[in-house]
Amino acid sequence: MTSLGMDSVVLRLQSEDQVGVLKKTVKEGSKLSDEAGVVTVSSTIPAGHKIALHSIAEGEPVRKYGQIIGFALKDISPGEHVHSHNLVCQDYEREHSFCADYQPTEFYPENMRRTFQGYSRPGGRAGTRNYVAVISNVNCSNSVSRYVVEKFRGADFQKQYPGVDGVIALKTQGGCGVEPGGPMQIIRRTLGNMARHPNIAGYVMIGLGCEDNQIAGIREDYELDNLEDGEIPPEFMTIQGEGGSLKTIDKAFTAVEKILPNVSMARRTEQSLSKLILAENCGGSDGNSGCTANPALGVASDELVRHGGTSVLAETTEIYGAEHLLTNRAANRKVAEKLMRQVHWWEEYAKRHDSKIDNNPSVGNKEGGLTTIYEKSLGALAKGGQSPLMAVYDYAERIDIPGFGFMDTPGYDPVSMTGLVSGGCNIGVFTTGRGSVYGCKPAPCIKVATNTALYNWMEEDMDLNAGTIIEGTESLGEVGMRIFEKILDVASGEKTKSELNGIGDEEFQPWFPGPQF
Repeated sequence: MTSLGMDSVVLRLQSEDQVGVLKKTVKEGSKLSDEAGVVTVSSTIPAGHKIALHSIAEGEPVRKYGQIIGFALKDISPGEHVHSHNLVCQDYEREHSFCADYQPTEFYPENMRRTFQGYSRPGGRAGTRNYVAVISNVNCSNSVSRYVVEKFRGADFQKQYPGVDGVIALKTQGGCGVEPGGPMQIIRRTLGNMARHPNIAGYVMIGLGCEDNQIAGIREDYELDNLEDGEIPPEFMTIQGEGGSLKTIDKAFTAVEKILPNVSMARRTEQSLSKLILAENCGGSDGNSGCTANPALGVASDELVRHGGTSVLAETTEIYGAEHLLTNRAANRKVAEKLMRQVHWWEEYAKRHDSKIDNNPSVGNKEGGLTTIYEKSLGALAKGGQSPLMAVYDYAERIDIPGFGFMDTPGYDPVSMTGLVSGGCNIGVFTTGRGSVYGCKPAPCIKVATNTALYNWMEEDMDLNAGTIIEGTESLGEVGMRIFEKILDVASGEKTKSELNGIGDEEFQPWFPGPQF
């Protein structure tokens, strides 16, 4: 039988872990050896999946990352494949010590801080892109918004307005029959904050006229009529008020034409990294995600924070089981308690709908080697690096505190990223092990592959490869700094693969957490 060195095949993340992650597929009967002895592989196990390194008794907690990822469903012998057939989620008490691990950030001196080339915006913010948006406040006006945008496509438009990244339609799936309490607040917050996103230099907002989510309510709640110095005046209209769809398309077209010359005058100038707000997300994760791309992004996140920037993690259902690691490094008790209120809300929300949070990971996640929500959460949390948790935000809430933060969102990628971008994130990094092709206009979205096979297979969609960490050709820190440099390049105007491929116009999807009538 094949005999292999343990370290050449297995990645063991912490010394106390009973499982390791396979760097490559190993066949049944292979012998893995190190100074502790020889482990015989009991069945063929795919790359990215877990192998038992020690005997694990039935009911015993199983550790990866030095943390509990589940409990043994039966006795597990060394060399066995550890996955859904023998590892399950069980509730257990997490050890919360609010703020006990808090360590203040050691910022770089001012004269050593990096900058990027961006667009100065009112209110002291900066854009990484220069868009005009046509915003629908209700699904009934989506088609009209789309027809308006289609008039501003092609080479002639780009030639006339070379400094404008495009005219985009932000189409809302919903907006009528919305519960007037929290759900209405969320949709209005999403649209109101998106209207003033630093990557959107000017906008038109279109409604139907009879919907519950009235444009007047958004204008009032988010003071859209109180313009800051330098803001381009927006235009608001409804299809019913204008006399039909065709008349509205004509009026909105004229409004965008009026806005464009002012938008095209904007030029990139040197901007402090304190004006860069990074959205961190992952999708199509696999067993490599928590070992390569996610912790490498964590390195980049910490680096951005040390330069005075902001990085925001999200997906509350995908930190479940790892939330104690965030509360323990919270800057103060108020921040930790807000996060726990959000976690408890999701627990109650799942119960109300006869569901449970640990119905995640998805089919694709499991095929890639992830077994339980605890395992997935611990890997996802690595995107946040080691910086202290300075702020916790509700969905689409304005991000206004520098440093590392967290936003309450579902785990569904388009909804999660919509919340982060609406909150003010002007650039995103999205890690993937299975092959997401996500884009996120108006914010550019850098995609990082967790493994080299995926990067080579989908190179037209992947911006960076973190699989070199598993292969041993680059360190975690080296890949993390590559991601950091890519963030600065893209913030300064370099196009991402999703932008080059024209992807990102359909991903705007606000969250509707409550009933619709």
